[in-house]
Amino acid sequence: MHTPTYFMQKAYLEAQKAAQKGEVPIGAVVVKDGKIIARGHNLREIKKNALCHAELIALDKACKKLGGWRLIDCDLYVTLEPCPMCAGAIIQSRIRHLYFGASDAKSGAVGSVVNLLSVDGFNHSVDVTSGILSEQCSEILSDFFRNLRKFKKMV
Repeated sequence: MHTPTYFMQKAYLEAQKAAQKGEVPIGAVVVKDGKIIARGHNLREIKKNALCHAELIALDKACKKLGGWRLIDCDLYVTLEPCPMCAGAIIQSRIRHLYFGASDAKSGAVGSVVNLLSVDGFNHSVDVTSGILSEQCSEILSDFFRNLRKFKKMV
């Protein structure tokens, strides 16, 4: 049986793929019965689409793989705390457990700015574990934005 750290490392590999494409390095994997059933990484710039977040791509692939929108008994691992849009999709898709690496002080919706997953009244609740490989997940983002600022100064 694999550990949450193992699956976060797989999400981190997705974040690296995003960085190699010039995208903000965020990665996600969906796990069911101890196996990865879907992967995703940010593609907003390439696809020119605000909806192409790592989480939404991974959730979409998981729904297609399982043949339905209910991802009951699935867990989501993502390198950065989800935004409000992604937190809503996590609730709507019935994810069992969310694991995330780095917190997002500017747009995090699982505790940093707001906590949508703790709002009473939704028809589904999601367990949350944060801070898995948080330093590594934070560092790839910091490096990406530092390099982006350097590049912009050179241009």
